[in-house]
Parts: sequence; C-alpha cells; structure tokens
Amino acid sequence: MLAYGWLFPSWVVGASRIREVDAAWPAPDSQIHHSFGVWPAVIDDTTSVIAWDAPRHAEFVARGWPIGEAHVIIDAQPRGSGSVVRMDEYASSGPGALVPEPLMAVAIKVRNTEALQRLAWLAEGGAASDQPEVR
Repeated sequence: MLAYGWLFPSWVVGASRIREVDAAWPAPDSQIHHSFGVWPAVIDDTTSVIAWDAPRHAEFVARGWPIGEAHVIIDAQPRGSGSVVRMDEYASSGPGALVPEPLMAVAIKVRNTEALQRLAWLAEGGAASDQPEVR
C-alpha cells in the first residue's frame, strides 16, 4: 500500500488529496505532493521518502507547513500468515516540535492508530492489488 502513492489520503489521517506522485515513488528523495485540511482551508505540501526497504521498512518526512514537519518510520515484521506493522512519528521542525513530548505522544498515538487501521483495511481489501509490486 505504501508503494502506491495515490492511496496516501486513504490511510493518512488529515490528508485530503494527492496532486502528484513522483514517477520514482517510493525511491529515496521522491515525493508525494499532497494537501491536508478541509476545503476551503486546504494546505498544499509534500512528503518525501528518506529510506525504502520494502516490505520491511520505510521512512518519510511529512511536511505540513505552517504546522511543521514530521519524521515517520514504518516497520513491518512477519507474524503467522500476516504482519505486525509499527508506526513511529515525531515532530522534527516547526511549531509542532515545540509541543511538550507527552502531549504530542498522545495526539500522535491516536492519529497513527487510526492510520494503521485504515492501512490494514486497504491491505486486507486488496487495494492497489493491480499495481506492480515495488521492491
């Protein structure tokens, strides 16, 4: 699911639309050009790939200025006939980085729990199954 950038707003909480996905996505340094918010208060920005080791590991820088930037790490480990997926995120710059860590951790946990549930629904439902596998 992560390799198919056009699905980004289907699982990323707050993302409202995709404007463009770099042809090289998800290669390191490639970007998704997304928007977040609710119309008419929609902000355009990007998410960049830092590291990609499918299907085990991915790292991104998610931008949402003027709120700031976040470093997002997603790791998957096989378990039985499925996988366990973990998602870590922290504000890396901007006003979000000034929020006290305990408060930010609670907000991010709630958001990322929902994001992982959406990602699971997409994976279990076969979303983008007609897309080529990216390694």
